[in-house]
Amino acid sequence: MGMIDATTMMLIWLALVIVLIVIEIFTVGLTTIWFAGGALAAIVINLLGLGMVWQIIAFLVVSGVLLFFTRPWALKYINSNRVKTNYEGVIGKVIRITEIVDNMNQTGKAVVNGQEWSVRSEQDKVILGEGTLAKVVKIEGVKLIVRVYEEE
Repeated sequence: MGMIDATTMMLIWLALVIVLIVIEIFTVGLTTIWFAGGALAAIVINLLGLGMVWQIIAFLVVSGVLLFFTRPWALKYINSNRVKTNYEGVIGKVIRITEIVDNMNQTGKAVVNGQEWSVRSEQDKVILGEGTLAKVVKIEGVKLIVRVYEEE
């Protein structure tokens, strides 16, 4: 197997940049963009006339540095604008029961953020009276699943 010429390597790196950017566009998870930066660095090394080994080293080093130093910052910055949906914000919240929670009789209600929810106990045998404080542990469909709240 012979050495690959500089033009062919340039096209390989360019194709890699394009493929990685297209993947990034479709995933939007900040997964491949760092490697596209590494491939761009390899193109620069190629243009400087250095061989394939140097291009691969540049690709790996630049990709690694970008991944290590900028990904945590970028994820924090990008995810800081993400707003929790109504239901995500309810999990872990302490609520006051407005109707007796009795799984066997399929009863139980609570008002959370101005919205009335059906409530069920985490354990079938536990009945929660009106006015009881409960902590939301999960959501199943349109029902809050709760356990008796005990101050920590």
